[in-house]
Amino acid sequence: MDDWVERAMARMPNVPALFGWLGLNRRGEWLIQGEVIRHRRIVDTIARNYGVDDYGRWFFQNGPQRGYIELEYAPLVARVQADDRLVTHTGNPIDSATALYLDEESTGVLDTPQGAVLIQGADLAWVLERLHEAGSEAEIDEQALEGALDTPSGEQTELEIAFAGARLPVYRCDRALMAQTLGFVREPAARAGENSN
Repeated sequence: MDDWVERAMARMPNVPALFGWLGLNRRGEWLIQGEVIRHRRIVDTIARNYGVDDYGRWFFQNGPQRGYIELEYAPLVARVQADDRLVTHTGNPIDSATALYLDEESTGVLDTPQGAVLIQGADLAWVLERLHEAGSEAEIDEQALEGALDTPSGEQTELEIAFAGARLPVYRCDRALMAQTLGFVREPAARAGENSN
């Protein structure tokens, strides 16, 4: 968090939280009331002051006020860099993960110490290049990928992904169950007794 945010929180600790105004789409773009925020300084400020509470609700800490973020898919979105590294949409490198989850449409989500990281679109090729059948160095074929996608939700597939010097398990997880499985909230709401607008 920025220093000015920390100071504002200390001065005014009981400002009501804001729900229903801010969002994050699948492309890693911030939204306000459904419209993409394009102003670079605002985008950078949100990225620096983005966090998660104890309940899995992601937020932007705007001075003393916490604005909760509605997530189109996941709280973080990966971008593949020219040197083939993964970086979140907030600019943080992704150096480790515990598993990859594939939904029914082959969308990939890495479970990382930073949180759930969506990999999609053109960057999905990054995933496909690193998938292998368990115990094999050979690249997967279409049949192996289809077999993995046919695996029931919640179960480990016969694939692994090579990432950060390790071979990680690949699980199938329906999109509707992804948030619960990976511990985040797509549509945050005020909890009982919580000070909010």
